[in-house]
Amino acid sequence: MLSFSEFKKPVLAKKFGEMPDGTLIMKYHLVNQNGMELELIDYGATLTALRVPDAIGNSVDVVLGFDTLAQYIDSFTLPSPPYLGAAIGRFAGRINQGLFYLNNKLFQLEKNSATHTLHGGHHNFSQVVWQKVAHENSENPSVTFLYLSPAGASGFPGNLRVELKYTLTEKNEIVVDYQVISDQDTIINLTHHSYFNLDGHDSDIQNQDLFVHATQILEVDDDNIPTGKYINLQGHKYQFNPAQKCPNYIDNTFVLNNNNPLAASLYSPKKGIKMEVFTNQPAIHIYVGGNCFKQVEGKQQAHYHALSGICFEAQNFPDAPNHEHFPNCILRKNDLYQHQTIYKFQNLFT
Repeated sequence: MLSFSEFKKPVLAKKFGEMPDGTLIMKYHLVNQNGMELELIDYGATLTALRVPDAIGNSVDVVLGFDTLAQYIDSFTLPSPPYLGAAIGRFAGRINQGLFYLNNKLFQLEKNSATHTLHGGHHNFSQVVWQKVAHENSENPSVTFLYLSPAGASGFPGNLRVELKYTLTEKNEIVVDYQVISDQDTIINLTHHSYFNLDGHDSDIQNQDLFVHATQILEVDDDNIPTGKYINLQGHKYQFNPAQKCPNYIDNTFVLNNNNPLAASLYSPKKGIKMEVFTNQPAIHIYVGGNCFKQVEGKQQAHYHALSGICFEAQNFPDAPNHEHFPNCILRKNDLYQHQTIYKFQNLFT
C-alpha cells in the first residue's frame, strides 16, 4: 500500500477507496509553485479535482467530481453516465450501430448507447483500474498510468498498451499525454472528459465566454451520428469565433484548424480565470452537461445539473472508421499513437 510518506512534494498519494473485489484505489495530489492543485485516481485514470487561483488569489475547484469511489462507480448507472474527469477509450464518441470494417473484416462492437457504441462500449477505459507506473517530483510534477486492454474488449481487435501521463507545469498547464501501441491493426480515438466550470464546480456555466477556433462542425443525424457532411459556422448559432456566452445546450464536434494548436478557450468574468485548450487532434467535441439526475451527489454536496460544466473533448471525428474522408483512425500493428492535449490557465482582470 502506498502512503503519503512514500512521496515527496509536489506529488502525494493516499487511499481513496476499494473496488468491490478489494482492489485498492489511490488518489494522487500534485501541486505547483503557483498554488495550482491537481488530484487523480486510479479508477478510470480520472481527474477528480483541479484547484486554480482566481484573479484575487482565492482557490477555485474548476472541475466536476465526486467525493467517494462508490459515487464514481454509481455514476455509470445513471440514465446518461457523465464520465466525470475520466479517460475515454477505446474510441471516443459514437460508432454507428457499433459496426466498422478493418482490413476487409467486419467488427461488431458492444452497443451501450441505444443501437450505437459510445466511448468504447461497456468495457471502456473509464470504468477500469489503471496501474500507476511512474511519478516525477521534478519542477513539473506528473503521474503516469498504464492500462493493458485485451484483444476483444468490447469487440475491438488488438491487445493495447496504453500509457496516460498527467503533468502539472509551472506555466499553470495540465498536460494530458497518451501513448498507445497495439499488437494488431485496430482503431483508436482517445480523449479526456473533465467538465470545467471556471466559476467553481458547484455553479453553472451560462455566464462564461466560450471561444472555438473552428469554421466547421460535423453534421449529425437524430442519433448524433455524423452524416459525413460538414456545416459552415459563418452566422451559425455555434459560431464561437469571436467568443460568446456558453450555450444552454451543445453536443457537437468542431473541425479544428490544424495550423493553429489553440482549439478553444473558456473565460470567467466573475473569477477572472481563463482556460485555453491546445491539442494535436483534428477535432474538439464540446458538450455542456454533468447532470447526475439528483441520484448521485457531487463533491461537497453539490447537485450537478444540465448546465454544471462544459467538456472540451479533443479527439478524432466520431464514427471515423465509417467515413473514408475523415481523418485516419487506424492504428497499425506496432505503430505508436500519440495524443497530447493541454489545458492552460491564467488570471485576467476585466
